[in-house]
Amino acid sequence: MVNSLDNNPPHQVLIVGGGFGGLYAAKTLAKAAVNVTLIDKRNFHLFQPLLYQVATGALSPADISSPLRSVLSKSKNTKVLLGEVNNIDPEAQKVIVGDEAIPYDTLIVATGAKHSYFGKDNWEEFAPGLKTVEDAIEMRRRIFTAFEAAEKETDPVKRRAWLTFVIVGGGPTGVELAGAIAELANQTLTEDFRSIDTSEAKILLLEGLDRILPPFAPELSQEAEASLTRLGVIVQTKTLVTNIENDIVTLKQGDEVKEIASKTVLWAAGVKASAMGKVLAERTAAECDRAGRVIVEPDLSIKGHPNIFVIGDLANFPHQNGKPLPGVAPVAKQQGEYVAELVQKRLVGSNLPPFAYTDYGSLAMIGHNSAVVDFGFIKLKGFFAWLFWLLIHIYFLIEFNNKLVVMIQWAWNYFTRNRGARLITGQESLTQFGIDNSNSYTSADNKQPVNV
Repeated sequence: MVNSLDNNPPHQVLIVGGGFGGLYAAKTLAKAAVNVTLIDKRNFHLFQPLLYQVATGALSPADISSPLRSVLSKSKNTKVLLGEVNNIDPEAQKVIVGDEAIPYDTLIVATGAKHSYFGKDNWEEFAPGLKTVEDAIEMRRRIFTAFEAAEKETDPVKRRAWLTFVIVGGGPTGVELAGAIAELANQTLTEDFRSIDTSEAKILLLEGLDRILPPFAPELSQEAEASLTRLGVIVQTKTLVTNIENDIVTLKQGDEVKEIASKTVLWAAGVKASAMGKVLAERTAAECDRAGRVIVEPDLSIKGHPNIFVIGDLANFPHQNGKPLPGVAPVAKQQGEYVAELVQKRLVGSNLPPFAYTDYGSLAMIGHNSAVVDFGFIKLKGFFAWLFWLLIHIYFLIEFNNKLVVMIQWAWNYFTRNRGARLITGQESLTQFGIDNSNSYTSADNKQPVNV
């Protein structure tokens, strides 16, 4: 604990990660008598709950991203650094970024999670997950390339494989992806092609448990499944994926094994901690769970290191209801705010009670005018749940210009059933269609078309 007398240097708070946890910790410390440094390998905050809309062409990446420097520009005690932390030295109280060592008095680690293939990492090549902008653009490329390839394909068996979309995982991300792709096939694209009927697309949603949306109340899971079925999605529960290879998905349903030919497989089944979980375990002897998340103390610190905090998807907080908190944005936001307030309390010799998460409910979009919302004490479905979903997501977007752009885009999509960001980008897609893009006007940094 650092003395806060005027003749001492300001307390140095170092935040690793600019997601919900890290960003809200920095915003809460904006007027505190501390110096804050936020480090992220990206220069922007990403609103991950809407990534699926980028993947399905409803929004562009910039609509759900906010430059970190812009968001924190009025926080005069805060410095933003672009870089990736690859090690820490808890004894010297420094983090290592490349060849540079950056000191701290308090360290807040909020580097999030990535998708997990449960030991089958080779599946990633065939079934991309959805955690980053690049993931969303890759999904978008595969989804819209599938329709384009089907338009050119004359073999009915191969065409059927192009028009078969398999989503693995029946949580909110999987449900929202399935509903959005179904709306693309059955509404948005129906007049756009000449050789195929896009409404013949087959969208399968696979879930290993006995119902989709397991965290929701059973009646809302049933409503979500019924809504997806009306959209044309085939929901299969108690279904395990045992292999993904060569455009074939192998399923196990009880004792029965099936194979499905699909050119587009999307992964929404699981997550694991970022690499910083392993670094913290090695350097601080922190205990991690099977997913690599750091098991934290009731105040979100690491055992034996009261000045190192882990928050958000990287943290396993088992002190409430006996099981880890869900990896959702409200958890990370509340944890970021709590740790920031705790740091300020400690500097004046005070403290806070243990962290306690307030669960305001769960939401999932199904499709046009359809969603489910579970507040615990009240449950909504249909149009009013859909409207509430819209308002909540607009509220949590970080910058005003993002809120305005997304509201306008959603209004346009609502009345026109059109998705204006249906771009196919990447040399691989163009080469597949016999197009040489080597001399196209591209970004010098990544050789991708500029406007994505």
